[in-house]
Amino acid sequence: MIGKIIKGKSFKGCISYVLDKEYSKLLDSEGVLLGDTKSIINSFYMQSLMNPKLAKSIGHIPLAYAVEDAPKMTDEFMVQLAKEYMQEMKIANTQYIIVRHSDKSHPHCHIVFNRVDNDGKTISDKNDRYRNTKVCKMLKERYGLHFGEGKEKVNLDSLKDPDKTKYEIYHAVNSALKLAKDWRQFASILSKHGITIVNKYKGKTDEVQGISFKKGDYSFKGSDIDRNFSYSKLNNRLTANQEQAKNVAKEITKQDFSNERTAVTHKTASSGSFISGGFSLFDINPNSTNPEEEQFINEMQRRKRKKNKRRGRSL
Repeated sequence: MIGKIIKGKSFKGCISYVLDKEYSKLLDSEGVLLGDTKSIINSFYMQSLMNPKLAKSIGHIPLAYAVEDAPKMTDEFMVQLAKEYMQEMKIANTQYIIVRHSDKSHPHCHIVFNRVDNDGKTISDKNDRYRNTKVCKMLKERYGLHFGEGKEKVNLDSLKDPDKTKYEIYHAVNSALKLAKDWRQFASILSKHGITIVNKYKGKTDEVQGISFKKGDYSFKGSDIDRNFSYSKLNNRLTANQEQAKNVAKEITKQDFSNERTAVTHKTASSGSFISGGFSLFDINPNSTNPEEEQFINEMQRRKRKKNKRRGRSL
């Protein structure tokens, strides 16, 4: 269960969005005329006039539930949860509507309420985001609901299309993001899973405005699969992957260069005694497997034998 706090000025825009969809279902309401969408809008507007100084008088809270909770999410239970949520959030003595949408794979509803209550007072939004998180967690625990991280634990075999395909794309995209450094690699990895990328362009330009993923007969907008799968967020992630790869390559190159310098320094130090000091064969490791060292030792030994031979003749 996840709640999202939204506040706005336009009753018409919000209520029309919530109600005027073929997949919308009005589950419950309080203090509004239910003739049609226009009647509901007018009801909210008229009450807001009791407190004209309040700039944002409309409250809108989508409540989303995990796919695993779908079997228990009857209309009645969804209304019960919404009302308990409002009670805990101190949303009381005011107009509201609760509308269920069925356009997503996960169950969800929309609470729209008037922040100007029936007495003309403002319903406080102090620390509402903190309180929202706390209340959602409490209701999850109270009714044994799943947490938002449930996407990773969904049993694909228990799902039917299109939800099954959507989750397959979700897992494939997540895996590809761990490996791909650019869009070309990203598309290549997804193609191995039978997934193609469809970009939406702005007008007749080359500017990418959105992204969809297609597998088989189904196509989904990136943001409909997961909020992190919008084009902009995916592009940021791939750019970060590329920068990380460059930094790793620089560190490896830097380390290799450092190792080479260390090796050269050691080699110079080991041969320096032959140049700057009195030479001694004992300065050389007799068990050395370095060909240059062995050649040097042999040459010095040859010179020493030749010198001793000359001394013997002179005597």
